[in-house]
Amino acid sequence: MFDRKYGKVLTVFLIIAIIAIIALLGFWLYDNIKGDKIKKDAEAGIEEFNKNNGITADATPDVEESPDVDDSEIPDIVETSPIPSINTGSGSSQNKYGGFVMLGYIEIPRNDVKVPILEKATPKSLQIAVGTIYPAHPELNEPGNVVIAGHNYRNKLFFSNNKKLENGDKIYITDASGRKLTYEVYDKFEATPEDTSFYLRDTNGVPEITLTTCTQDSSKRMIILAKAQ
Repeated sequence: MFDRKYGKVLTVFLIIAIIAIIALLGFWLYDNIKGDKIKKDAEAGIEEFNKNNGITADATPDVEESPDVDDSEIPDIVETSPIPSINTGSGSSQNKYGGFVMLGYIEIPRNDVKVPILEKATPKSLQIAVGTIYPAHPELNEPGNVVIAGHNYRNKLFFSNNKKLENGDKIYITDASGRKLTYEVYDKFEATPEDTSFYLRDTNGVPEITLTTCTQDSSKRMIILAKAQ
């Protein structure tokens, strides 16, 4: 009698385990298919963006002379988607991607990331690309700081692997004028979701970017600071 009951329990357990494994495999497959689609859409969007603006895709980054910066002057920091499309606005070369204004695109070689930068960071826009959250009317590759937000999907998309970035790593940003600037990471830290103290900072006339994304447990934000070379 005991063996029969034990056998039934074991059978139920095995069935549950099999269902769980199938569900996990299904989720993994869906996640990868979705990720591949987002990457292909981003590649197509960037190609169209370059075409619309007469940009040579393999152009080398612009090298701009930056004023000498005394590091001591840098303030201490304490601490599923629609198919994107690009078109031009009437009478202008205003690019759009998935219905949002596309300012340019960002490349992070260390993380194998190349994705459009959208003017707005909304729940919808962040499903298909990364977006700016500061300032209100950002201009890429201009003096000052631009904050760019991206999801941590834990599947290598967008800013999922920003935690791997280290000081000295390169980030490239291409804007609608065709300028491609090289940015070098100089700080990485975690901050609370409410902390915006590092948004408005003195960049000494040098273009800078701040990349922000959720940590693995979503309790904090992983912050990357980088400045143009």
